[in-house]
Amino acid sequence: MYKLDLPIDLKEAAAIERRRNMELERQNRIFNAKVRTIGVDVQAVKEQVHDRKLQEERENHRHEAFANDMIRNDKIAELLTRRKEQDVRNLNKALNEFRSLNQQPDARREWDLNDPEARKKDKPARVSDDDPRCGISGVQKFDGEDLNSKARKKLMEEQMREWTRRQAEEKRLQEARQKEADRLYDLHRREADERAMELAKAEEECRRAINESMKDYNNSLSAEQAEKARLAKQQELDDNFTEIINHVNGDVLTENPDVAESAFGPHRVITDRWKGMSPEQLEEIRRIQELQRQEKKRIQEDEAERDKEWERQRLFDARNSLLMEREQDRIKKGLEKEQVESNIRLGSEQKSNLDYMDKEVYTNRPTAAYFQQWNTTSR
Repeated sequence: MYKLDLPIDLKEAAAIERRRNMELERQNRIFNAKVRTIGVDVQAVKEQVHDRKLQEERENHRHEAFANDMIRNDKIAELLTRRKEQDVRNLNKALNEFRSLNQQPDARREWDLNDPEARKKDKPARVSDDDPRCGISGVQKFDGEDLNSKARKKLMEEQMREWTRRQAEEKRLQEARQKEADRLYDLHRREADERAMELAKAEEECRRAINESMKDYNNSLSAEQAEKARLAKQQELDDNFTEIINHVNGDVLTENPDVAESAFGPHRVITDRWKGMSPEQLEEIRRIQELQRQEKKRIQEDEAERDKEWERQRLFDARNSLLMEREQDRIKKGLEKEQVESNIRLGSEQKSNLDYMDKEVYTNRPTAAYFQQWNTTSR
């Protein structure tokens, strides 16, 4: 006996459902004529193009931001470099001043060895019997004979106090100098900041002054050009008036016939100086014009006669073409009538043929179920 209540395998059922969905998607892709012909997801391509443009715009903005940061950092680095150089110069200057004031050669510890005036300043070999420089070899003072011990101790104590006082004074001076150096450094730093602000302000004022001067220069240049144009126009008017006066008083308007004679022969004249022809010349021109009018009248009569002949020929051709069109219409109507009769005969023959095919030949016509079995799977 078969067991029909077995539990359903969910994994196998999911695999079957996945394959069934994949088959449906494949059928939609294959049976969709538009997708099968194009073969490209237009919407996805458009989204990719849009995303690419957005990415390029973000990259451009990012590069511009980096470029602006680089320019700003370069300016800050340049300003800090200048400030550092100024501080180094100030410190070197202060160090040189300190050396020139407090580190003279005569204040050095080994100056007594390098002093060129040492011989002049040196004491004689013996000053008195209590001279401490007298040694054993001089047989002037023996070991154990400390005759000036009290004075020597007092002198040593005073010397120690003096050294202690000098050390304390030097330490105090050093601390004061350090404080003064720190104060000068702060002052120099503030001065550098103020100078940078003043330079920026001066640069802005200089730019504004340059713009104002450029504006004034342009205005003066425009006024100069306008003045030049006015002078040129005035010069042109003066030249025109001079030319008019010269023409009025010249030989052309005074109608001097001698000025029109040409140097190339008596039958030629200078056109810009010639004032007219003689009565004989005018009579000859009128006679030639009359001959030309008669010749033109004869040509016009010939052209009118030729136009009449062409008009008669045109009417004759039009009448012949009208007769030919009527004959063609009669022939066309006869052909159309024959065509209609032939179409009626062919229609009746096709109808009888279709009736024969439907009733005698195609007796087992396929139903809709026969055509629905095709294209049901993508394999």
